[in-house]
Amino acid sequence: MAFEGLTEKISNTFKKLRSRGRLTEADVKEAMREIRLALLEADVNFKVTKDFIKAVTEKATGADILESLSPAQQVIKIVNEELTALLGGQNARITIAPNPPTIVMMAGLQGAGKTTNCAKLAGLFKKQQQRRPLLVACDVYRPAAIEQLKVVGSQLGIPVFEMGQGDPIEIAKAGVDFARKNGHDLVFIDTAGRLHIDEALMDELKRIKAEVKPNEILLVVDAMTGQDAVNVAQTFDEALGIDGVLMSKMDGDARGGAALSVKAVTGKPIKYIGTGEKLDNIEPFHPDRMASRILGMGDVLTLIEKAQQSFDEKQAAETAKKMSAGKLTLTDFYEQLQQMKNMGSMQEMLGMLPGVDAKALAGAQVDEKAMAHTEAIIQSMTPKERDNPSVINYSRKKRIAAGCGLSIEEINKLLKQFEMMQKMTKQLVGMQKRGKKKKRGGFPGLGNFKLPF
Repeated sequence: MAFEGLTEKISNTFKKLRSRGRLTEADVKEAMREIRLALLEADVNFKVTKDFIKAVTEKATGADILESLSPAQQVIKIVNEELTALLGGQNARITIAPNPPTIVMMAGLQGAGKTTNCAKLAGLFKKQQQRRPLLVACDVYRPAAIEQLKVVGSQLGIPVFEMGQGDPIEIAKAGVDFARKNGHDLVFIDTAGRLHIDEALMDELKRIKAEVKPNEILLVVDAMTGQDAVNVAQTFDEALGIDGVLMSKMDGDARGGAALSVKAVTGKPIKYIGTGEKLDNIEPFHPDRMASRILGMGDVLTLIEKAQQSFDEKQAAETAKKMSAGKLTLTDFYEQLQQMKNMGSMQEMLGMLPGVDAKALAGAQVDEKAMAHTEAIIQSMTPKERDNPSVINYSRKKRIAAGCGLSIEEINKLLKQFEMMQKMTKQLVGMQKRGKKKKRGGFPGLGNFKLPF
């Protein structure tokens, strides 16, 4: 994920500040020098970095800050506030038209992920707001662009309007008319990109804009291109007048300089970010939450939202009922694993927890492999074996091992850990019923219990 290096350097700087009882002006300026270097190494625009450090220094060296009881915390608070402002301050969204359909024109260069993210964004509105989006294929130049849009649209259950290799302006106009006649309240127009900005590209985009009068023009930029992404955004805005940015491939950019620079340089907010290759790996951009992530404070709100979106409430209630009765099965356990996977990678989820070191997340990939092994073992069992693991004798273990391609030892390990989890659940339920609180040093009898992934 983005900002890993920046988060580490800023966290180290804050540790130094906290270690000092009282801060001097020299202490603050030294900390600001370290943060300035960290920002520049993260590929943040030079002028943006300069202005940011100046603003923080002025506020952090005030007498009321340096003489406070916890000056280090005050400085951290100022950095957080200025970082949030740098990222855009308030979260910005697509403006919904009072009279449908809302027309969103997607623009960008080839390779930025425009077509895929066009579909992702439509899918997000369909899932979270129960909208009826329509995708309009206006990229008639890139080979297989129309087919790509149809494939991702089909996977998300979103219709695609296309007229083959025709005139993009006429296709855009016809697509909007189709949406009005068929009850689509959102239209996403996938326009053509180029390998570089040229007059022909801009002329075509201007003509589409003039014809369909979009409510929003969103520019898709590749976060991994760093300052080039900011330059592209600035050029498109000057020529076309964009309303916001969708920053793709944020998961592949370890520095994050583009995200930190684009609002300050262009004046246009980041509205959405692409966080992975899966079609649900897109999320609204929250400047305050992103600032919190950068400063190593986590992003619990986004984690909660992901959980709410991924977990089936009815299924969760049934599982809770089974747990309270001490009747949790491997089938229930498997379903919980699937819902956890829908939230994203283990690494991504851990990165949203406060105080988790980015470097320490490297081992999360190992856990995901172990989770896959657990899934394979459970899938190789019969329904009877999942519901009643006690029937699994040696011959059944041999069959399960052959089915999942793993060893009998690994199957034994899973069964043992599941048995321990059942015991733990019963103990917790028993303690709840007795109204007892958790004792110091942990729950009795749990030992070194570890989940099987």
